[in-house]
Amino acid sequence: MSNAGSRFARQFVDFLRHMRRRWYLYLPVFAVWGFAYARVFFDPTPRVPVLFNWTPSLPYRVALVQYGRHELQRGDFIVFAFAGEARIDYPGLNGQPFFKIVRGLPGDTVTVSDRTVAVNGEVVGTAKTLTLDRRALDPIAPTVIPPGHFYVQGTSPDSFDSRYRSSGLVRAEQVLGTVVPLF
Repeated sequence: MSNAGSRFARQFVDFLRHMRRRWYLYLPVFAVWGFAYARVFFDPTPRVPVLFNWTPSLPYRVALVQYGRHELQRGDFIVFAFAGEARIDYPGLNGQPFFKIVRGLPGDTVTVSDRTVAVNGEVVGTAKTLTLDRRALDPIAPTVIPPGHFYVQGTSPDSFDSRYRSSGLVRAEQVLGTVVPLF
């Protein structure tokens, strides 16, 4: 073995000893990396019973998830796997869990006037013109919500939701479950 190879082997063994002595520092790092790897390459919507919301789209930070099919009502909080057009420009959004409120049900009418969106005549929000990274945002097209679809929205004006064509309506098969906000 060459001098450089032997030095590398010694350094590697020393590093492994260091890691063994300080395993409690490395375990959380590898756990987080493993979780991130699994989310990116395997399943972006892990089925855990607690949901942590890090975005300002809803005022709740922690919620319990009840997975499975439920008869959804207006005002229900849901978590769904994102499948909107925005995943073309933002591939990391594909399948990501989104936490929103059901504002429109099948048969409801969605109208848009000067970027102000209404469901059955009740104003539910205004669509912004640009994303945070300055890309154009088109509002949802006026429509009657078809069977098996829902209009969902957050409470923040910056929420990325059904107000926008690139997010769109949520199909029933995208819904992972209902959510009970805790705080």
